[in-house]
Formats: sequence, C-alpha cells, structure tokens
Amino acid sequence: MKPEVYVFLNMSRIGKIPVVIPSGVEVTLLDQCITVKGPKGELSQILSPHILVQVADGKIQVTPVDQSRAAKSIYGTTRSLIANMVRGVIQPFSKDLLIEGVGFRATMKGKEIDLELGYSHPVIHRIPEGVQVSVADNVKIHVEGPDKQKVGQVAAEIKNYYPVEPYKGKGVRILGQYLRRKEGKKSA
Repeated sequence: MKPEVYVFLNMSRIGKIPVVIPSGVEVTLLDQCITVKGPKGELSQILSPHILVQVADGKIQVTPVDQSRAAKSIYGTTRSLIANMVRGVIQPFSKDLLIEGVGFRATMKGKEIDLELGYSHPVIHRIPEGVQVSVADNVKIHVEGPDKQKVGQVAAEIKNYYPVEPYKGKGVRILGQYLRRKEGKKSA
C-alpha cells in the first residue's frame, strides 16, 4: 500500500495578498533588487532568486518561481519584508525603552548614546545611519527609523547592555514586552 502524497500549491496566505503602493511612494525593481522611496526615507532589499516580484496597477505582487521547498519557505517572508518597507517610508517604526534603577541614566552625545548603568565605566553605543534616537527625562529612550529590522536591532543592543533582572526590576527594558518578576528569598 502506497502512502498518500499531498501537493500544496501556494501555501502562504500572507504571500497571496498584494502590497498596495500608497500615493507618494515610488517603487523600482531592478533585477532582484527592490527600492522603495517615500517621504520618510529610502530602503532597498535584495530578493531571493526563488521569488518573482511584479509591480503593476499600484500593487506589488509576490509569487514563487517554482514549487520548490525553498521558494515556498521564502514566499510569505518576502511579501512581509516588502510591506514593511512600504510602511516604513511613510510612517517610521519605533521602539521605546525605559531605564530603571538608582543612578541609571542615558544622554545623547552627537551620534552616540551614553548609558550609565551601574558599571565602573559609561557604556557608549554608536547609532547607525537611518536610525534616530532621542532621550527624555534621562530614562526614556525613543528609537525610530524606516527600517523595522534596524530599529529593533538598535533597541535590542541597548537593552542587552543591562537586561532587566527579575527580582528588583532594574535594568533596560523595551516597553510592551512582558517581564516575569520573581519573589525573593523568604526568611524563616
């Protein structure tokens, strides 16, 4: 008795949805490189050879070249990356961080952020191109930019200098992320 073989065509539900190009956004496709220009910036992405991208009638349509495993796996991801690029050049992505702890603070010094996190030395973090960082009240950090990946990466790097410890809650945390607190030792 032979096992049943199922063939799934165009598995991705996300990949099937076309990306609408809003007014004020210009999309150019050259070979396997897509460039999106808008009022808030310009982003480029090199696409996988397993994906075919078509720009027509104010929409971007992503389709797999063949039914290979690689094409199916990258199909929906590519569509999401393009949609994030289109959204980012209109309305930038942002992350907010909060520093908690006695004596912990941050200040901006040009294109660097100076973090005082209880170490014997200040932590200096360079801000990459295309990302803007601002500090309010010495403890609130706002990271913003058109590239979702860069914004998240900068926020994660700043957070990893002193991640929040679970007992007292001091450290750097990204607002909106869940933090599990632990109860301290109990004396008998």
